[in-house]
Amino acid sequence: MARSKTEKETRAEPLEKQLWKAADKLRKNIDAAEYKHVVLGLIFLKYISDAFEVLYAKLQAGEGECAGADPEDKDEYKAERVFFVPPEARWSWLLGKAKQPDIGLHVDAAMDAIEKENAILKGVLPKVFARQNLDPASLGGLIDLVGNIALGDAKARSRDVLGHVFEYFLGEFALAEGKQGGQFYTPRSIVELLVAMLEPYKGRVFDPCCGSGGMFVQSEKFVAEHQGRVNDISIYGQESNQTTWRLAKMNLAIRGIDASQVKWNNEGSFLNDAHKDVKADFIIANPPFNVSDWSGELLRKDGRWQYGVPPVGNANFAWLQHFVHHLAPAGRAGVVLAKGALTSKTSGEGNIRKALGAEGNLIDCIVNLPAKLFLNTQIPAGLWFLNRARGSPNRDGHPRKGEILFIDARNLGHLINRRTRELSHDDIARIAATYHAWRTGEGGYEDVKGFCASVPLTRVAELDYVLTPGRYVGLPDEEDDFNFAERFAALKAEFEAQVAEEARLNAAIAESLARVKA
Repeated sequence: MARSKTEKETRAEPLEKQLWKAADKLRKNIDAAEYKHVVLGLIFLKYISDAFEVLYAKLQAGEGECAGADPEDKDEYKAERVFFVPPEARWSWLLGKAKQPDIGLHVDAAMDAIEKENAILKGVLPKVFARQNLDPASLGGLIDLVGNIALGDAKARSRDVLGHVFEYFLGEFALAEGKQGGQFYTPRSIVELLVAMLEPYKGRVFDPCCGSGGMFVQSEKFVAEHQGRVNDISIYGQESNQTTWRLAKMNLAIRGIDASQVKWNNEGSFLNDAHKDVKADFIIANPPFNVSDWSGELLRKDGRWQYGVPPVGNANFAWLQHFVHHLAPAGRAGVVLAKGALTSKTSGEGNIRKALGAEGNLIDCIVNLPAKLFLNTQIPAGLWFLNRARGSPNRDGHPRKGEILFIDARNLGHLINRRTRELSHDDIARIAATYHAWRTGEGGYEDVKGFCASVPLTRVAELDYVLTPGRYVGLPDEEDDFNFAERFAALKAEFEAQVAEEARLNAAIAESLARVKA
């Protein structure tokens, strides 16, 4: 009976979870950071092979508009935005070699062949399959496993199935890598919240620190789920880590998203802006927190610093102004930043924050996030929403020009393991609905003690432009089941994180001063 119950539970698990467990068993002595390129590379290979085979069969049948077409003509595939897969790289061919001891060499050769036939994939695909630490039997098992992903589904649907599995595996590898995983992956619930609040239906979507491309994938999903046209958005991105950029290109290609404007250079967006002339309708970004080595000393007179020159020792306000620089006249941005940026006054940061809010009239909304949402840091974080068109009245005729909406979401979310928290769909819906009701006038916005408050800039000025939502939303009405110990522990943890952050900033300032004196 016990065995039967276990089998039932296994069958009830989503496909992606079953696949992850099976793939993880085949990992053996390979680090997750290395293994992810093996597994994700195979999923990508399966996707492009499936898409190719669907069109190949159609061309081979030669019916209707395909009459007389040559199924081996690369131009036929280019016209349909399908990658051409040469015979030695097709999944069916590799499947026949899966049990051979040199299967790794065959897969590496397949990746090379695909890149040669598809210029847009040049330098993108992993060639890591012939390494000694990857057991050929395990690789063959993975090929069998990945080969079954879309089994039972129509081949035409394989993009959706494989895309979902690719995205799920990205998140699981990020969890497995812990701190390092956060460098290429923004947790799903944060991405969903940013997109739900910005609603990028149409226009240019830009992320100048795009990681593995999750912001773009979620934007495309949002449009599709709300009966919009995916072709109505175009994406622009930049990434300084080449390995992460490769993941982004595969992640987008497997979703059928045009990634031609997702660029890589190792100098990064500050020194080498790959999209200097782009003015975006939406910017969605999660830049690295509190970066001290951003080459700020080389950019003291840069034209992007319209609201004040950012400090050499911290890139937070350089990122904010970089985003503002790239916003179209009616553009909006949703940005993740370390919570310290809401209060810091060192090296002129307080003056820049004041200029953005008062003189620039750019700050629409600030959301205080719960702790433990991020994989690579315990630094408290918040969301900034910037809006170039704040002078325009909302649908209720009430302009929000002189107000900022503060949302304190610290008490939302739930733990998915000891170290990691995520926001639920209900949490995301509540925060997004509050923002939309406030911004548009639809839905009857009202302040809620302990959660949200619409605050005039005059009040913000009285508090010297400190933007911590807790200062404005107040405390919720006390309830009988208030857990003092739990609340005290949460506040203590937040305080300790802020103290640690302050110490880090002071050390960075001291180091900068020492360099100046030297």
